[in-house]
Amino acid sequence: MKILTVDIGNSNICIGCVNDHKVEFVERMHSDRNKTDLEYAVLVRMVLDLHEVDVTELHGGIISSVVPPLTDLLANATEKLTGFRPLIVGPGMKTGINILPQGVGADLVVGAVAAIEDYGAPCIIIDMGTATTMTVVDEKKHFIGGIIFPGVAIALQSLESGTAQLPHIQLKAPAKVINMDTIDSMQAGVVYGNAGAMDALIDRMIAELGYPATVIASGGLAPLIVPHCKHDIIIDDELLLKGLDTLFYKNYKPN
Repeated sequence: MKILTVDIGNSNICIGCVNDHKVEFVERMHSDRNKTDLEYAVLVRMVLDLHEVDVTELHGGIISSVVPPLTDLLANATEKLTGFRPLIVGPGMKTGINILPQGVGADLVVGAVAAIEDYGAPCIIIDMGTATTMTVVDEKKHFIGGIIFPGVAIALQSLESGTAQLPHIQLKAPAKVINMDTIDSMQAGVVYGNAGAMDALIDRMIAELGYPATVIASGGLAPLIVPHCKHDIIIDDELLLKGLDTLFYKNYKPN
């Protein structure tokens, strides 16, 4: 069965199609609260057409969102386009895991579900979006919490806008950490600084757990930062869409 998966973040909307538990594609578009449901329907249709997916092939859909104003817009857009109402990740949905903290974001739940399904427990899940989140599932498959800190891009924007003499830069890793010019120094600070922060936080999380854990990272900036970490971290760009697929089948009720 082929389903439409949509993950709505503060900066980007991740759209994909999963067919019999295999992700066929992953695309990202800018999160824009000013668009109408019709405009989003057109954009989603364009993405599907780009990947040669016929709307009539879709048998369902599921949405996770951390931007409440966009949730209904994308749900309405999906319904306009396909004729079915997508499932929405939220309270009351069957997840198959024990979530101990209250008020956990839908994206964190989806990532944890996918990580357990594909990599087992215990695990640490890193999601590098507008914010960088690191969440922990213990050996009993309990979602026990985590941390949130400023994302790579938003930290760089703050650095650029909050200082009078620092330039706007391209986000990439320079050859070394000790640099003599401003641009390389900023790039090194952002890239190696975030990689070092994640390494240190992983160390602290594993120390608190008392045993090793598999570490998985997703998000658009993971391929830039993770290769510079000292820990062995699996990059899985499809993690959230695979989690949405798992949740869909746990909660799907055929007509």
